[in-house]
Amino acid sequence: MEALRNRPRLSVVMPVYNERNTIEEILERVARVDIEKEVIVVDDGSTDGTRELLKKLAEELAGGGTVGTAVLGPSNSRTSIRILFEEKNQGKGAALRRGFREVRGEAVIVQDADLEYAPEEYCNLLEPIERGLADVVYGSRFLGGSHRVLFFWHSVGNRMLTTLSNMFTNLNLSDVWTCYKAFKSDVLEKIELRENRFGFEPEITAKIAKGGWRVYEVPISYRGRTYAEGKKITWRDGIRGLWVILYCKFLSRDREG
Repeated sequence: MEALRNRPRLSVVMPVYNERNTIEEILERVARVDIEKEVIVVDDGSTDGTRELLKKLAEELAGGGTVGTAVLGPSNSRTSIRILFEEKNQGKGAALRRGFREVRGEAVIVQDADLEYAPEEYCNLLEPIERGLADVVYGSRFLGGSHRVLFFWHSVGNRMLTTLSNMFTNLNLSDVWTCYKAFKSDVLEKIELRENRFGFEPEITAKIAKGGWRVYEVPISYRGRTYAEGKKITWRDGIRGLWVILYCKFLSRDREG
């Protein structure tokens, strides 16, 4: 009963790999969001100095441990931070699985460690859940939010893969590959995830569809970055995404029917 009383409103799970230039700013911006929350940072074997910076932050927060109450953010918004370290790089999906096992919040949001997505939009993502309308909310980059203009072929590939995913899940999503996904925590407890890299996106979408949970989309802003600025997803992840879509439909042992 005590654990339930102390349960935060939100868990933010942040996979991190080689984001030395952005990790401090994104943590500060997440902490400033005026929501009672915990932030679970999973360093996925960073090699660019991110890991050392996070270890220093962990020591400052908890006197040498990996959990503490952040002094970042407004005084009326308590934000606890837990920092977990993976020994080797396995990918975004693997880091998220690790973080999901630790969540205590009533809802969960995935937050990349770069600056492409704006934490200031958390309330918009959570609104359909808190109004009792949705179990899962996708933040779509294609529903009208402001966005940086970048790669034409990336947008074509995204829309093609989203369309293919929709064909097999019978969901009418506009942006399967968005980072911003919000879940009721009990939804995540019922989903077994296997993909280690960006195949997480179509995999979790297929399993949400199979579970019959209520899905909403809301528009979000998007400040994409170039490969020179640290973007990591490649065409190989698109090929893997195609395989995951087909696997979840035709080969997965837990498929319907």
